Amino acid sequence: MTVTDPLRTPARRRSAAGAPLATDVRIAVNRLSRTLRAQKSDTTVSDAQFSALALLLREGAMTLADLSRHEGVTPPSMTKTVTALIERGLITKDGHGDDRRKVLLCPTTAGEDLVAETRQRRDGWLTPRLAALTPAERRTLAAATDIMRRLAAQ
Repeated sequence: MTVTDPLRTPARRRSAAGAPLATDVRIAVNRLSRTLRAQKSDTTVSDAQFSALALLLREGAMTLADLSRHEGVTPPSMTKTVTALIERGLITKDGHGDDRRKVLLCPTTAGEDLVAETRQRRDGWLTPRLAALTPAERRTLAAATDIMRRLAAQ
């Protein structure tokens, strides 16, 4: 006969204040994130490279310093990421217009295609799983998504 530790049951952990819920949320978000990240159209593009490329598509062309700031990494780290993206033909360097010393990083058509295909794969993985949820579960998940956005913005 197996004895179950009542402190290790999910209901008990979630009823405790703060840290246990934080652990459950962190683990669930990490597992889902890891699974979604694996749905890339090109698995040789790192997560950091994909994130920078997707940001350029979403926000538009920007300087290396701006891209570093948005991604929360140091300029030397972003330089390595950008160099890899340029070598793969996924972004280009263009003149800044106002300041000839600066360059703008811009996605190429190949970069746009990679991001679009990856987003399509990720949505393709997630959509049927969401459809399998009950309407109440989808409403709960929608509310939780808003809460997670707020947590991420803090």
